[in-house]
Amino acid sequence: MQFPLAIGFIGSGAMATALARGWLNAGLIDPDRSRASDPHVASRASFTATTGLDCVTQNDHVIKGLDIVVLAVKPQMLPGVLAELKPLLVKKPLVISIAAGISLRVLGELGVPVVRVMPNTPCLIGASASAFTAADDVTPEQIETVTKLFGAVGIIYPLAEKLLDAVTGLSGSGPAYVYTFIEALADGGVKMGLPRDVALKLAAQT
Repeated sequence: MQFPLAIGFIGSGAMATALARGWLNAGLIDPDRSRASDPHVASRASFTATTGLDCVTQNDHVIKGLDIVVLAVKPQMLPGVLAELKPLLVKKPLVISIAAGISLRVLGELGVPVVRVMPNTPCLIGASASAFTAADDVTPEQIETVTKLFGAVGIIYPLAEKLLDAVTGLSGSGPAYVYTFIEALADGGVKMGLPRDVALKLAAQT
């Protein structure tokens, strides 16, 4: 694939916004040909304010002329989204799904090349830890593209699909454990007399 790419985001929440911003900063995405869709006014406004990309309400307005479609909706919403998108993907763009727990078998109903990626929230600061698995019809060039995109916002490893649940438990949920640990360290500092704001900053820096 030739960079910069035309990328469409179905869903414009925190992860989609972070990915778009990271890819824009890395020069990997064409701002004139990339856009997003989301039914929620606040999400659309936040996405556009952060990235400068258009964000609309209807998915069919996003799909045309894209190199890559990123599925960034909640897993429970994905079946309906897949049914809507299937007749629209006539030019067979690469689809990247970041929806946890939705298998390649289910995503394969789209009839296009699909890659599952499990990123995590440090993507918001360009420090994500991700893993991916690709369907059989995904080309080596497309795999290289996925690696370059997610490598621009952190680290990424190819893995067998059966291991993605372990990735979700480790790096996907891991930041929450780290936050809890930092908070516990800060609580100890406060108990010993440190101001809360100082204790938090010291714990986080540590």
